[in-house]
Amino acid sequence: MWRDVWLIFRRDLVLSLRNPAWIFIQIMQPVLYLVLFGPLLEKVVASTPGFPPGDVWTIFTPALIVMIALFGTSFVGFGLLADYRSGVVERLRVTPASRTALLLGKVLNNALQALVQAILLITLAVVVFGLRAPVGGIALSLLIAGLLAVTMASASYALALTLKSEEAFPALLNAVLLPVLLLSGILLPITTGLAPEWLYTISRINPFSHVVEAERAGFRGDFTVDALLTGSLVLVALTTLAMLWGVRTFRRENA
Repeated sequence: MWRDVWLIFRRDLVLSLRNPAWIFIQIMQPVLYLVLFGPLLEKVVASTPGFPPGDVWTIFTPALIVMIALFGTSFVGFGLLADYRSGVVERLRVTPASRTALLLGKVLNNALQALVQAILLITLAVVVFGLRAPVGGIALSLLIAGLLAVTMASASYALALTLKSEEAFPALLNAVLLPVLLLSGILLPITTGLAPEWLYTISRINPFSHVVEAERAGFRGDFTVDALLTGSLVLVALTTLAMLWGVRTFRRENA
C-alpha cells in the first residue's frame, strides 16, 4: 500500500510544484494578520489582564499556524471535485491502487504544503518581530499543525465526494469555518479573564480551541501534561475520525 501512497503523493507534489504560487497565495492571509494585526496587539497584550502567558508573538504566531492548517487544507476538496468532473476519479477506479492509498497520498501532500507555510511564517516572525520560542516547542507545534492538516484535508475530500457540488461545497465550508475561527481564539484568546462566561463556555465546545491552546503552550515552552494533554487528545480523536470518514468515502466512491 505504501508504494501506492508514494505514487499518489509524488503525482500531487509534482502538480503542486508546477504552480508554486499557490503556496504563497495561501499563506498571504496569515502573513497579513501577523504583519498588520500583530503589532496592534503588542500594547493590548502587555496592559490587559486575561491573556495567556507570554508576549504577543508567542501568543499570536502559534494561533496563525493553526489557521494555516485549518483554512489552507479545508478547501483542497475543490481539486478532487475537478478530478471527479474530468474523469480522473473514474480512471483511478480501474487501477489496482489501494483506495486508502489514494486518500493518504493526497492528504500527506497537503500536510507537507501546510508545514512549509508554517515554517515560512515562523521564520518571518523570528527574523522580523524577534519571536523567541524553544526549538522543541516549535517542533511540537509543527507536529500538531501536520496532524491538523491531515484531519482537515481528509474531511475536505470526504465532504467533496459526498456533496459532489461546486456550489454547495464552499457555501457549507464558509458556514462552518467562520464560527470555528471566531470561537477557537485564534485572533483573540477566549479566556475567563477576557470573555463573558457564556462565550467562554461555547468556546470550550469547539475542539479547535483546545488545539490552539496546545500550540501556544509549546511556543512558551510549557510541556506539562495540563497544557498539552487535552489539545493532543482532541486532535488525535479528530484525526482518527476524519481519516475513517475519508477512507470510507474513498472506498465507496472508488469501489
